[in-house]
Amino acid sequence: MNHAREFFGRIETLDALADHLQSVERGHGGRIVTLRGRRQVGKSSVVERFVERGTVPYVFVTGVFRAPATAQLADATSALVESQRPVVDADLLAQSPATSWRDWFSRLAVAARSGPVVAVLDEFPWMIEQVATLEGELQASWDRTLQKLPILLILIGSDVAMMDSLARHGRPLFGRVSPLVVPALNPAEVSQALGTSASDAFDAYLVTGGYPRLVTDLATSGAGVHRYVTRALQDEFSPLVTTGRLTLDAEFPEPQAAYQVLSAIGSSDVANPGFMDVLGAISDPSERANAQTAATRALSTLTNAKALIEREQPAWAAPTSKLRRYRVTDPYLRFWFRYVERNVDRIARGRADLAVAAFERDWETWRGHSVEPVVRQALTRLARTDPRLVEVETVLPWWTRASDVEVDVVASGNATTAMVGTIKWRTRGEVTSAEVAQLRRHRALIPHADSALVAAISPNGGAVDGVDVSYDAADLLTAWR
Repeated sequence: MNHAREFFGRIETLDALADHLQSVERGHGGRIVTLRGRRQVGKSSVVERFVERGTVPYVFVTGVFRAPATAQLADATSALVESQRPVVDADLLAQSPATSWRDWFSRLAVAARSGPVVAVLDEFPWMIEQVATLEGELQASWDRTLQKLPILLILIGSDVAMMDSLARHGRPLFGRVSPLVVPALNPAEVSQALGTSASDAFDAYLVTGGYPRLVTDLATSGAGVHRYVTRALQDEFSPLVTTGRLTLDAEFPEPQAAYQVLSAIGSSDVANPGFMDVLGAISDPSERANAQTAATRALSTLTNAKALIEREQPAWAAPTSKLRRYRVTDPYLRFWFRYVERNVDRIARGRADLAVAAFERDWETWRGHSVEPVVRQALTRLARTDPRLVEVETVLPWWTRASDVEVDVVASGNATTAMVGTIKWRTRGEVTSAEVAQLRRHRALIPHADSALVAAISPNGGAVDGVDVSYDAADLLTAWR
């Protein structure tokens, strides 16, 4: 299926949904797909595109935050007749509002007896908040009736932890759902959407995080990344300023210690702060004991339940090693915490110049640090096809306990370090011979790296004395193509 001309970056998601529908149409019974992803990544849009492009009757129900159950059911009933291709006998089925979700599922079953139906429950977590028994009612209706009918039921939610939990043991829908994740656009998709060079695409990705709304805003601005940011920071209602708050409000509807920790990591002057850096940012020395327990719990929530933070350890470190650093997982949120959150009040009171000045002052340095995990991700993907990385399983940074020596890239696997590399993401200039010489000296300190290749990674690449492998931005972009 070719969707690329119409819908950037959603080919895999559209094809996965098409496969599920095809199974339903072939008479293999009903299917439930749980579709999750951060707010603003385009989950609803991709499903709308999927149902509107198809030929199967569908109903698309959107939950409303904190709306009473009666209102939700009234909306769900009205939705039966409101799609471009309503289900069979929709007018009859929607004559009166459903009295319960079990009633609504029964009406869906009646429609599906005439042929395949796609039913979408968007913002499913908001529906569950108002009807605690909804999961159980769906499970009962599914087991008794719906699973025997040609129904593709798609449940969409932005609460990543909650949507993920639907498939866990002990929940009513355990063993009945097929999870599907909608990520933001990757760097290659951003490049395709913007029609820019590989180097500019990585800059755009670091600023927008691949969020479709932000990529579109950048594209329509007609400006390069740097100019786009300086303009957007002067408008408190620009998508670049507001999208971060919209995303985080979905994760933290009430103030939490976890948000304070997240903010401390995202806005830190240290590229990837360690635990003590985080602790120092959220507490005074006199409160350190109590803050340590709170920070530990918050980091667990942020890394495990919400997946907003990634815990990084050096290559070859034992899982129990205390050598840990933290960073915000999402590139856009890294940018937002660094340049927007701390300046929102300033922008609102007409001092956007201070936000712009902060961006101008350390954009080059921040970009150099923030691109490193993206480069490592690219190299991990390239290892599938690059013969020089044939045995590589992981690509991680490496540093000493004293942090006096750091190496950006250590590609390892099968008890061998296959490659070590340095990343220098400068606007002008390549990796220097002196930097390569330093990398070769550091290679002797890294476990199992005696014969490791030496790599230089920069936007423009280029041959450098003493380098075995070089990668430029265009090489890295192919990892997602």
